[in-house]
Amino acid sequence: MSNVDFTVNAEVRSDLGKGASRRLRHAGKVPAIIYGGNKEPVSITLEHDPLVHSLEHEAFYSSILTLDVAGKKEKAVLKDLQRHPAKPIILHADFLRVNDKEKLKMHVPLHFINEELAPGAKIGGVVTHNLTEVEVLCLPKDLPEYLEVDLTGVEIEQIVHLTDIKLPAGVELVELTHGEGHNQAVAAIHKTRASKDAEAGAEGEAEGEGE
Repeated sequence: MSNVDFTVNAEVRSDLGKGASRRLRHAGKVPAIIYGGNKEPVSITLEHDPLVHSLEHEAFYSSILTLDVAGKKEKAVLKDLQRHPAKPIILHADFLRVNDKEKLKMHVPLHFINEELAPGAKIGGVVTHNLTEVEVLCLPKDLPEYLEVDLTGVEIEQIVHLTDIKLPAGVELVELTHGEGHNQAVAAIHKTRASKDAEAGAEGEAEGEGE
């Protein structure tokens, strides 16, 4: 879980509809909703700028948040975000209540580490990232802020799959629960002209040593 404690302040919203939402946005606020947890959905209002500031943190998207709705605190996660297509404006946000005893599905980012140590990269190969995030299934207490993909030892033309990711205790990858055919490629190192030349040079030196 994230070490950052994100608290989102909100107010209950009674004035609903498109017109009301437009008025809120003009006033620097964001219409939102919190749902789930065997409770009725509640329409809420957030301050736009503090929300944007929180969204600058990668961990905000994959953390258990504290929603303070008029003094009443609830644990929730951000499930959906609607942005303006042309302006840096948040139009709407959806939050899902969490239960400590119920597993939840969340998308978490992938952090690729030790690319410079990969043998394939050392001879000029190009590292490609096939995925930038994965969906996990876990209890709220086990929700990781991100998952690391360690590229140490990855050779040229070698592919890193979902099953190669080391998962924290209690965390599953949703894609792998669908069967063997869902072991997606996460990253790979491919040959370039430079890496081919380096490879050919290494082979030539090996042949020279053998003569």
